Amino acid sequence: MARTRTKCVILCRTHIIPALGARKLRELHAQDVDRWLADKATTLSTRTLSDLYGCLNRSINRAMARDKVKRNVVALCTVPRGQEGRPSKSLTLSQARAILNAAESTRLHAYVVLSLLTGARTEELRALRWDHIDLIGRPHLDPPLPPSVQVWRSVRAGGDTKTRKSRRTLALPQRCVSALQLHRQQQGQDQADAGKDWQPLGLVFTTSLGTALDAANVRRAFRRVVTLAGPGPASWTPRELRHSFVSLLSDSGVSLEEIADLCGHAGTTVTEKVYRHQLRPVLLGGARVMDDIFGPTRS
Repeated sequence: MARTRTKCVILCRTHIIPALGARKLRELHAQDVDRWLADKATTLSTRTLSDLYGCLNRSINRAMARDKVKRNVVALCTVPRGQEGRPSKSLTLSQARAILNAAESTRLHAYVVLSLLTGARTEELRALRWDHIDLIGRPHLDPPLPPSVQVWRSVRAGGDTKTRKSRRTLALPQRCVSALQLHRQQQGQDQADAGKDWQPLGLVFTTSLGTALDAANVRRAFRRVVTLAGPGPASWTPRELRHSFVSLLSDSGVSLEEIADLCGHAGTTVTEKVYRHQLRPVLLGGARVMDDIFGPTRS
């Protein structure tokens, strides 16, 4: 995958080559690798250390296959524990309202509303297609089917979701329906303005030319939303909208099992492990609860 390859190149150029690049492979010992990893552990996360270890390990395995060295000393080493990353946090209700209101004046409005009120992952939203959204539902059926979104794709390799359970169809809160209707009108204007330069990819969230958003696009746009929201919300990332979704549902009495289903987790273990700070001791449908919290229109 191109992103993985780019990440490995950056890791090698930044950390491996400056420290070990001048060493002859036959003179490299396990103690050298241990010391190098221990030094990196003072500043890097455990995940980054694992990635570094993997890059170096694959490189020496490749050298062994070409008779450049007799053994792989990296395989004799273990990855030390690195620095703790910044823990994810969740918005309070007042902060969430501020973010939603601030987003209304930006191109990221529908993205923020959908992320916060459905808990969809950022990689799922960037791959979302209009043909996977039903803004009308089937009101004539008994019981009626509400408007919904099919979270069936992501920007991961192959286009599939993170896990099989992540492939889910969620009812849309009315605030999401309204935001997506306005967003589709804006996208129609973008298409008219772009003319022949428009890229008809069928994506919901795009640039002004219809091309896919990347993670950096979303982060930059979300930082502007956070700035507009005022002094309440501090430094927030798009993925923390999903954490806030869990927290708000839990505060409203939704069970852990239902939150796990809405988040696309195979069971409650992941929900408890990843979102334990957002869950409340007392752990209704997600869309209905979100309508109760925020209402279908701006508060």
